[in-house]
Amino acid sequence: MSATTTNSKLIPAPKKQVYHAFTDKDALAFWLAPNNMKGKVHQFELKVGGGYSMSLYYQDSVSGGKTTGNEDRFHATFVELEPYEKIVQAIQFDSDKNKFEGEMMMEVHLAESGPTATLVTITFKNIPPGIDPKDNEKGTQQSLEKLAEYMREH
Repeated sequence: MSATTTNSKLIPAPKKQVYHAFTDKDALAFWLAPNNMKGKVHQFELKVGGGYSMSLYYQDSVSGGKTTGNEDRFHATFVELEPYEKIVQAIQFDSDKNKFEGEMMMEVHLAESGPTATLVTITFKNIPPGIDPKDNEKGTQQSLEKLAEYMREH
């Protein structure tokens, strides 16, 4: 059975602004990478069937990234884009390691919480066996913290 995780966080911004942070390559590069990583978006096409490729680079001396020694590179395909409500992405890692094979699904739901806040819920389904669900939850929570920081600054 494949692993699933769900994280939620109240973000101090209206749904429209939060949606744009999920659909803008510069915003994604800033906030999507967990705390010990830096993000870089290589290609981006905002439409269903389009998507983006992105690298997450470890900032510490880690060996054993999914793609290279300090890099996790993945491709995300937009499966569903429901403006200001929902985003569904199919994610595949660039890796020659079998434990990272397969298509992981990322579902983002945005729920208005008053005029200046949005409850963001991210669910990952079909997490590859090489990713510990607890690590996925921790990284997602760190990314949501960075999203909140990004929204306060922009």
